[in-house]
Amino acid sequence: MAHCRAEFTIQPFEEGHPGPHVVAAVAAARSCGFDPDMGPFGTSITGEASAVLSGLRRVVDDSLAAGASRISVQLTVLAE
Repeated sequence: MAHCRAEFTIQPFEEGHPGPHVVAAVAAARSCGFDPDMGPFGTSITGEASAVLSGLRRVVDDSLAAGASRISVQLTVLAE
């Protein structure tokens, strides 16, 4: 199976002050077994492709429910 990294940015965005929509996205990723890497502009998760894609569904659902107005996702397939 392919491994990948998904980086997602949840908006509205205010540097240094993640809103409830960002907190919900990170909590969703953790609940799916990921250790999210929060950067200054986005958060990333890495793993087996099907697990990452499944986790992204939860991230999107939970962040929208918490007030996200836009979600950007970049998916990178990692060399094995």
